[in-house]
Amino acid sequence: MIKNIDLKNIVIKTLDLNKANDIVSIDLKDKSSIAEYMIIASGTSSRHIQSLSEQVLEKLKENGMIESKIEGKDSNEWKLVDGIDLIVHIFHPEKRKFYELEKIWSELIPKEKVII
Repeated sequence: MIKNIDLKNIVIKTLDLNKANDIVSIDLKDKSSIAEYMIIASGTSSRHIQSLSEQVLEKLKENGMIESKIEGKDSNEWKLVDGIDLIVHIFHPEKRKFYELEKIWSELIPKEKVII
């Protein structure tokens, strides 16, 4: 099976070749157990967002991630491609600004919280 870092690079290249905007990759290894990487990108229209999510899903499946799937199929403003160890969010720019996932996931998360 392909390494997650290689898969991340394949997904980023796929998004870039298909004209996604503002592509950001966030390393989640020390922040969460949900995935190793999160990639966030913007599309220009609902059709573009749909197309990007389908292209990413196809690349994931071609590279052995056969259980990958798209969430938010009914949404025109957001799609999530679940690549198991790699999560890809594709947003309409206004929705992306509203949710600010880069800000949330890029911040350092303390390993322990002190309860007083």
